[in-house]
Formats: sequence, C-alpha cells, structure tokens
Amino acid sequence: MPDEFDVLVIGAGPTGSTAARHAALRGAKTLMIEKRSEIGTPVRCGEGVAKRWLDEVGLEPSSAFIAHEVDGAKVIAPDGTVLVVDEARAGNECGYVLERDLFDRHLAKLAAAAGAEIRIRTSAVGLLEEDGRVVGARCTHMGREYDVRAKVVIGADGVESQVGRWAGLERPLKTRDIDACLQYTLVGIEGDPRLNEFYLGSVAPGGYAWVFWKGDDIANVGLGVNLSRLKDKADTKMYLDRFIASHARFAKGEILEEVAGMVSVSLPLDATGRPGLLLAGDAARFIDPVTGGGILNGCLTGKYAGEVAAEAVRAGDAGNAMVRRYEKLWRDRLENSLYRNYLVKEKLLTMDDSLINRVIRALSDVGLERVSSLEILAALRKRDPELVMEFEQFFV
Repeated sequence: MPDEFDVLVIGAGPTGSTAARHAALRGAKTLMIEKRSEIGTPVRCGEGVAKRWLDEVGLEPSSAFIAHEVDGAKVIAPDGTVLVVDEARAGNECGYVLERDLFDRHLAKLAAAAGAEIRIRTSAVGLLEEDGRVVGARCTHMGREYDVRAKVVIGADGVESQVGRWAGLERPLKTRDIDACLQYTLVGIEGDPRLNEFYLGSVAPGGYAWVFWKGDDIANVGLGVNLSRLKDKADTKMYLDRFIASHARFAKGEILEEVAGMVSVSLPLDATGRPGLLLAGDAARFIDPVTGGGILNGCLTGKYAGEVAAEAVRAGDAGNAMVRRYEKLWRDRLENSLYRNYLVKEKLLTMDDSLINRVIRALSDVGLERVSSLEILAALRKRDPELVMEFEQFFV
C-alpha cells in the first residue's frame, strides 16, 4: 500500500523546509524527503543574506546559524574606486553571513516542530499522475521502491529540478543564463569584517567577485563568471586564483574549504505549477539574476507554496485555481525585480571596465542618501548625465 499525505515536499534545502513548515502549520499532513544522508551538506553557497527578509519568512535571527553580522558593503570598481553602502544609507539592506549547513538544519527542525515528517536518503524517481493531475511520487530508500501519494507535490529540488522536468515545466538554460562559481573559505586574512566586499569588471567577466566575512580573519572569497565568457569551465579557478594573488591580504590566507557549482541567472520559468504540483525556489528559477542569490526567494516561495498547498487540500481543490493563487503571490512580490535584474545582468555582460568605473565613480562622488532606483538614477544624472541613457530603462 502506498504512503498517503496531504503534501509531499521533494528537497530539504531552505525552500523545501520552509514549504514543509508552512504546510504543516496550516494543518496539512506533510512529508519532506531528501536524497542526501544529511540535511545541509554539501554547502554550495556564498552564505551572505540580507536582514530585511527574516521577518517576512517568519525567522528569528539566531546564533544557531549566523556566523557574523556586517554593517554594509563595499562595491569596488576595476580602477579601485569604492562605493560604501553602509547601514546609514542602505537601511535594512545590511546583513548576515550564515553557517549554511546549520541554517538548513535549523529550518528542517522548524519544519519538524510544526509537524512535518522528514525522510533522508529518500529520492523521488518519478511523478505519479492520473488524468493529467500529479498525485504523488515514486520514491526509493535503501534500495526499496515505493509510492507516496499526495494531494499536492511541491518540487524544491534545486536548479536542475528533476520534478520540473518530469512535469514538463522546465526549459533548457542558455549559456548566458548560467554563472560558473568557485569559492574558498580563507583563514588568516586581513580586512574590515564590518563590510562585505564586491568587485566588478574583468576580475569576473559577466559576474563579480565577493568577500563575505565570517569573523575577524576568516571569509568566503569567491567569484562567479558568466559561462558565455569562459573558454573552459576550469578557467573559473584561474580567475579566482588570480584575484586572490592580486590582493596580498588574501594571498596570505589558507584554504579551509572549496565550493564550486553552477548558478542560474535566468528568468523564472513561464509556468511554475500544474494541477497537483507547485515548483518553488531554485526549481522554478527564482534566483536573482544579478547577485545569483537564491535563499531569500527560495524561502519566500517555499512559504507561499506551503500555504497555498495546505489551503488547496483544505478546500479539496488542488487544480488550476491553486496554481493561479500561487503564481499571483510570487509574481506580485518578485516578478518586477526578477525581470529588471535580468535586464541589468544582460547589461553587465556588455559593460567594459571603463564604463563600470564611470558608474561607481559617479555614485561615490555624489553620495547616496539611500540605495534605491530613484536615488541611483538621480546621482547618475547629477554627476554624469550621459550615463543616464545607458541605464534609465532599468528604473522605470
């Protein structure tokens, strides 16, 4: 006999655990499965997040998963011009650097406390369908294959989502919509741990390099390079090693950990659900196309998916109306910023170092009262009016 649940969540990252938690909180009998033997590992993340969204997804900041708190960031142009975005100007845009494995486990504990069942080393190998509706998934655990029937399945299995592929919702990614990323955790380095660092330009073509401080002498130092700008994927290591070697304060450090992976910097999927199924987080490509960050959007859309799924179960209707409710929620909250940031990403692919220098210099010289679209446009207009023509389309 198959196992039966109201909601089946496939994937136990931040998206999946948040979805399972909110489905269970609303009374749905919920199962979350994870193919790996341990939730939270391996870590494939820069681990930097903004403070502003914790309340929105119902999380309290905790030393259980926060490694370090920063006051803001420095954006550094190729010529060394620095734009400081501190708390006074960025408001609640400053953030935390996580211990991502502990963060993932913390969210899974919250899901369990809400009543969700969790099964590790359990993989979905296909969807169950009846009359065009998803009604569960075939799963395997320790060599045993069995069916889990569910009124709603939530796919939270990452950017290469098998659930999305099985459901016919995934589309192939273009080369220009993928960043190749590599990061070292370095110890014994120097810098100002109050401010994270972002380096633009040819140091990481089509992307950027970052320094996320985890303490006084330890930080995640990495970069992402757009795949369309690489001759070989292995060149990402060449770019990162060159970046570190060019900064004596980083070159003196020792590597504690190395993380590599591909990040989608595409538009979201055209359709993120069908009767009986919702896709959330990276599985629906809700990754910020400029920053490559996906934790915020994953938690948000996981929350929406869990809530909508539980409501659909209670109403006895997990059809197209459920999908429309879910898509309205994420589109109202995320669609404009995702599409605008995709245009910004496309623009960054065409910008040379001299243009980036002009932009950062203009913003640094003027001094922003707040970091917002209108403030940035006003600063460019005041300091270098010709630049407005380059960027005005992004601020409408």
